[in-house]
Amino acid sequence: MKQLLSVATLSILFVIMLVFPQETFRGASNGLLLWYQTIIPTLLPFIIMSNLLIQSNAVYYISRILAPVIKKLFCVSHYSCYAIIVGFLCGYPMGAKVIADLVASGYIHKNEGQYLLSFCNNTSPMFIISFIVLQSLKKPELIFPTLLILFISPIFCSLIFRTYYKNMIISERPSHSAKKELHFNFCIFDTCIMNGFETITKVGGYIILFSIFFSLCRNLPMNHFLPTLEISNGIPWITKQSLPFHIKYTFILALTSFGGFCTIAQTYSMIHKTKLAIFPYIIQKLITSMVTSLLAICYIYFIHQ
Repeated sequence: MKQLLSVATLSILFVIMLVFPQETFRGASNGLLLWYQTIIPTLLPFIIMSNLLIQSNAVYYISRILAPVIKKLFCVSHYSCYAIIVGFLCGYPMGAKVIADLVASGYIHKNEGQYLLSFCNNTSPMFIISFIVLQSLKKPELIFPTLLILFISPIFCSLIFRTYYKNMIISERPSHSAKKELHFNFCIFDTCIMNGFETITKVGGYIILFSIFFSLCRNLPMNHFLPTLEISNGIPWITKQSLPFHIKYTFILALTSFGGFCTIAQTYSMIHKTKLAIFPYIIQKLITSMVTSLLAICYIYFIHQ
């Protein structure tokens, strides 16, 4: 039954794409340009460098520098510190990829990886500042409060999620301890580059696919769900609606915190080989999005004039 439903759904989507070739072409073009002009130059270098840091074990020394503060704040192990920094600074789906790499390499246990996934796979500060605040909202004065809200929300939620994961994190550690020696050769370099291009290609495929869905669905009468498909298309769509600014701002921050279904698909493509679960991640993202909405409302009504 499940297979039949999947085949029927894919067949219907294929027919719709054939019936509406212009919308399909427009969506694919927008997704391809977004991937080529923005995603590749901003994300690919970080993916390759992150691969090199993990494969060469340089991540041990980076984590050692960051550990004294981050370990106490988030109640995590030594190597998780690197994943937290990347997850907050490098954008989707880098946090998920680094967590999956650390789990696969045996640096952290799967349960700790699941906890990390709940709060450190987020939108990058560069995207927030340039695309959301300056390009979409056109309000430079909102740079600092927007960054603050979108950073505080997952940090606060990590305290909530920790109550569920804490015992499992403490009781279960990797079955082997990673070596502390640095090791680097050109085979590692080649592997990291190829892995980087494989990852960025997956990301591009999902962006193009969801951009097509966005283009096909934008003329539907009931299209209020549209922004949740892909945030790079969804945020400009929200700004064009005839809504008061405080509602637009709250929706945009909530959507940014959630990430959209495109980033969920990207995240799943990063973690599925490690058997990290995607459903708890979706629920935790929804909770974080609600907390973000509340903080945005409080800021608009009590601080912003």
